[in-house]
Amino acid sequence: MTPVNNQYKDRLFKFIFGNPNNKKWTLSLYNAVNGSNYTDENDITLNTIEDVVYMHMKNDVSFLINDTMNLYEQQSSFNPNMPLRFFIYGGMLYGKFARRFGNRIYSSALLRAPTPRCICFYNGPDDKEDRVVLKLSDCFKEGSKPDIEVTVLMININYGRNKELLDSCKPLNDYSWFVSKIIEKQRENEGDLETAIDDALAEMPDDSVIKQFLLDNQEEVKQMCITEFNDELYAAQRLEEGIEIGIERGRKQGLEEGLEQGEINAKKAMAEKLFKKGWSVEEVAELLGIPVVDVEIWLSSN
Repeated sequence: MTPVNNQYKDRLFKFIFGNPNNKKWTLSLYNAVNGSNYTDENDITLNTIEDVVYMHMKNDVSFLINDTMNLYEQQSSFNPNMPLRFFIYGGMLYGKFARRFGNRIYSSALLRAPTPRCICFYNGPDDKEDRVVLKLSDCFKEGSKPDIEVTVLMININYGRNKELLDSCKPLNDYSWFVSKIIEKQRENEGDLETAIDDALAEMPDDSVIKQFLLDNQEEVKQMCITEFNDELYAAQRLEEGIEIGIERGRKQGLEEGLEQGEINAKKAMAEKLFKKGWSVEEVAELLGIPVVDVEIWLSSN
């Protein structure tokens, strides 16, 4: 298999729907999600968080339109912590928004801010409902009454799910088909991901609105898919191995303690792997949801 480009961190969803040269697809996705009918792609102002500015914190796609702050994330594995991540991303974006008005944020006059809209597009292997609402309050102690709440609408975009939505957004339908076809072809090719991507592109219907764009950027698309699929597979494998180790230790030390140690072992192994692949310490820490100092200690001990 062709080695992964260690410096390439973008993902296919962002490449398609967060591309400033193809904002018509972003607009199509917005219209499908909200039941609107905007036609001028210039109504969209992309403001996706990039790690260069925000200390290695970045989201997939975010944009302003019609006084709405839209935050879109794509996830190929279920993550119940998405509301917490959206809370962090939202804080960054609204901080940037507030800086435009200087000291007016401290005045007695109400400063009108764009309304947040948080959407997670899910296309992982777990059988999830078509639409699920995730809440930040689920992260807190049961029975507590937090003063801050964030809700995230998770939409299942696996091919064949949410048909009405996918039918109303051709680029999203094509993206869903393409990801599904890669998985199908990978099984047929005994796990050969690169061949699976080529085969999926070759079989993509000619009326696909994103086909020519993908073909024009075929090598870049392959690097994105290979990086994403390999990271997902490795994370799953290492976590499973770590849990197995934890269970074995749990027989001697107590199951709860063993499982905790197993998860730590899995995260250590994944941190080492990602760091060798070119990820920064900050990126590894953000992905694993642990302090930067812990990652630094793990890496320095090797």
